[in-house]
Parts: sequence; structure tokens; C-alpha cells
Amino acid sequence: MKSVATLLLVGMLILWTELPTDMRYPRISTWSCPVVRFTCALLNPPNKCYTNWQCPRHTKCCQTFCGRKCISRSSILSYG
Repeated sequence: MKSVATLLLVGMLILWTELPTDMRYPRISTWSCPVVRFTCALLNPPNKCYTNWQCPRHTKCCQTFCGRKCISRSSILSYG
């Protein structure tokens, strides 16, 4: 009985390691935030997030023109 449980555990671990990274860590994606070329003049700009974990799925917490906010990959085209 222990050998069956061990075999199942090893099988599950092998399947987990074969998953693409985006499926194992769904909030961490492979695209990066756009480069901010200039910033606003506010001393303490408003931040809507501080880490990716505070953002909805398929978005990242990125530095923008004025503070940090959650942006999606498709919204990068507007920065571009």
C-alpha cells in the first residue's frame, strides 16, 4: 500500500514539473513592464499597488508615468 502511494506521489511530482511556468505560477507572467521615460512632478505619486500579488490575474504592478498601478499586457501597446 505504501508503494502505491509513493508511486502516485512521484507521478504527480513529475507531472507538476512538466507544466509550463505560467501554469505553475499563474500570477507571474513572462512579459515585463514598459520602460518609464519620464515621471510626474508629484513628490509622492499615488500607488495603486506595490506587488504583482495585489493585481488581478494577467496584470502586473508596474511603475507608470505617475505612480505604480496594475497594467495588462495589452495596455503596453498604448505606452509604446
